[in-house]
This record gives sequence, C-alpha cells and structure tokens, in this order.
Amino acid sequence: MQTAMKFNQCVQPQAPENSDNKVWKWHIQDPASQRLTWNKPPKSVLVIKKIQDASLLQPFKELCVFLTEKNMIVYVERKVLADLAIQADESFAAVIQKFCTFREDLDDISNRVDFIICLGGDGTLLYASSLFQLACVCADVFFQKSVPPVMAFHLGSLGFLTPFNFDTYQSQITQIIEGNATIILRSRLRVVKESREKKARVDEKGIIMTNGDSEGSRKAMQYQVLNEVVVDRGPSSYLSNVDLFLDGHLITTVQGDGVIVSTPTGSTAYAVAAGASMIHPNVSAIMITPICPHSLSFRPIVVPAGVELKHYHHYFLLPRSLHLFPGSRERLVREPGTMFTLECEKKAELP
Repeated sequence: MQTAMKFNQCVQPQAPENSDNKVWKWHIQDPASQRLTWNKPPKSVLVIKKIQDASLLQPFKELCVFLTEKNMIVYVERKVLADLAIQADESFAAVIQKFCTFREDLDDISNRVDFIICLGGDGTLLYASSLFQLACVCADVFFQKSVPPVMAFHLGSLGFLTPFNFDTYQSQITQIIEGNATIILRSRLRVVKESREKKARVDEKGIIMTNGDSEGSRKAMQYQVLNEVVVDRGPSSYLSNVDLFLDGHLITTVQGDGVIVSTPTGSTAYAVAAGASMIHPNVSAIMITPICPHSLSFRPIVVPAGVELKHYHHYFLLPRSLHLFPGSRERLVREPGTMFTLECEKKAELP
C-alpha cells in the first residue's frame, strides 16, 4: 500500500546506435502518479471531529450516516459522543449504537483502522497523526505505528493540509474506498528525549537528598511528530545556547530564542513565520530554523531526511529554560544537560 519516490535513470540514444555519445537524463517520478492501492477492500474508518464546534455537528452526522450505509465499521472518540448536542438527537441514536468508541492514550486502534477522515482544520489532522505513536516492544525497543491514509475535509480556519471539499464528500469517499485516488507521503520526526535521573541519597539524619552528585540511569522518552519540534527559552528572559549535532558532528551553536526543527509538512507552519522557506511534502528533508538568532549570518538550513540530528542544552544555563513542542500539542520542561535526538521516520500515508 505504501509507495516510494524513486529516481529513474534513463538513456536516450539521441546519437547513432554505433556511437558512444548518448545523452543521460534524470527523471523524477510525478507525485500525482502515486496511487492508493488496497490489498483488500477497507472495512473500518476512524472519524476525527473537532471538539466543541457546533458548525461540525451536521456534517459529522451526515458523514456517519453515509458510512454506516456503506457497511463501514466507524470508530469515534468517546469524548466526541459526550457532546450534549449529539446525545440529545434521538434520530441519531440508532447510528451511535453502531459506533466503536475508544479513548485517547488508553485504547490502541492502530491495527483496526483502514483509513481516517478528519473534519476540521490543520490542527485536527495533526491530532489524528498524534494518535499513532511508537509502540514499546520491550524495555528500550520501539517500533513505529504507521498512520493510515488520512482524508481531511476543510472545515476549519486553516487549510494547508485539508484539500477536500465537504460538499462532494460522498463521491470522494467512494473513490477512496474503491482505491481510485492519489496519495502524498508525508514524513514524521522521531524525537527521543534523554534525561539523566539522579539517585536519591539519605543523609545521617535520615533526610532524603535529591540534589546530590550521585548519578542515576538515563531515561528516554519517544515521540513522533508530523509538524515540528520547537526548542525555545520558555519563560526565561535569557538567551538559550543549544549545540546542534549532525550525525555526531557539531555544526553550530544556536544562540537566540530557540530553534525549530520541522518536516516538509511543518515548513508551512511556525518555520515559515520565522523566515524559512516552504518545502514540498515529497522532498525528503528536515528544515532547521533559528528563532530570533543573536547573529546576522545564521539562516535556515535544509538537511537530508536520513541524518540524525541532536540538540544539547548547556549545563551552565539557567535550569528549566527550554521547552519542547512535539507537533504543537505538548510542552515539556527541559532540564539542563538534556539531549534530544531527531530522526526522520518512514513516511505516513496521507492523501
């Protein structure tokens, strides 16, 4: 079901056949030629609706009725059905009985959903991507949960990632089910936060001390991000100094308000507002953009998607001065000496 962008090397014999002078041409596959192919007909769909938006109630009901008539298994978040306006609609009660519900961060539906439909704006699509994070196999072994194909209808304020018009939703969804659609493969960043835990020690009086010099084990947390990771100075009024490593080599120290590491999808968000360029989603790359750098020469840079990028926060800075925004959904307080590793994961399928 997942296709890859390939470079095809073609020989065009524009000279006589007995001549050694031949022209080499490089051709890049047209993104529009990437097609959605089902191994078997899809049977289940996850419907993501923007919470507490009254304007989406009627489109949500119409969509769910249409999907159930198509004999599709519809998955809906339990908090969506908690809306009083949905519960008060008696004519919709029979459709609700057919839903499969789940709870965010508690129920795993990654292997149950064939594709996703989003009703909202760009934030709704980012939220849908965040539902499919890394799964832990054992203590320190993780594997990626790929994102099913996402069909995003433009019913929000921003529409960079929501190209579908809801007025013709029936014909468009039918084409998706039949496999008659093109796809765009979008990359996600795998973020690993490594922090050192200090061992608590007990003094002679039995008082527990946690600020001693005893070092403990390193603790790792992992996230997957569709948009960007922002490391900034947080509420501190001081500049932040962040060492930036590329495949283990120090390339620069970012001195300023922070740095943005974004995917091509995220290049249209915070990065472009900070002065970066927009990157087509089919380009396998990572964008690094400084935030208000204390330098006249530091400009946004683009690195290949296959590199390992690390951020290191200096010990001598004020504690708790940087923050992490994985996909603009969470704020994590970052202690001095914390190391962040970012890698580009295989692409999620997003039509």
